[in-house]
Amino acid sequence: MPTNLRGARVVLRPTEPSDVPALAAIRAKPEVYARWRGGEDLVAAVREDLAEPGTEPLTIEYEDAVVGMIQWSAETDPDYRHASIDIYLDPAVHGRGLGTDAVRTLARHLISDHGHHRIVIDPAADNAAAIRAYAKVGFRTVGVMRSYERGPDGTWHDGLLMDLLAGEVTDAPRAP
Repeated sequence: MPTNLRGARVVLRPTEPSDVPALAAIRAKPEVYARWRGGEDLVAAVREDLAEPGTEPLTIEYEDAVVGMIQWSAETDPDYRHASIDIYLDPAVHGRGLGTDAVRTLARHLISDHGHHRIVIDPAADNAAAIRAYAKVGFRTVGVMRSYERGPDGTWHDGLLMDLLAGEVTDAPRAP
């Protein structure tokens, strides 16, 4: 993987151990914690994410600050080959298009540099902002996965399966 992937506004770079405290602080924010499991020790949870076999975590930087993490993994069976993406972003930078930029940047990398023809992402079905962000990249709804994941409150929540084919990636909007 290249050292850094540059989007229109964000930089995606390999996550380093020194990023763990900043990422754990982002995961502790209520808006993120509600969507990402991790228990009470979020430093340990982030370290577990970084050590998960088959997952490639990248730190999202905006204006030289850590603002989130995006990770991907791949199904390698040639008959089902595809990549999947997960992301979390500091709520302090929500609404600026940074999540869309990060997802678009990683999707292009997965298609161009890894040869994936299909990418999936699975936001919570009630996460309208994330669903809009992914749709801006070109992801389309496949369907609702009922009682898909357990939330921090212990109850099961629906997920939305979305996918993107290589030819469907949208261009980033041009600056005025």
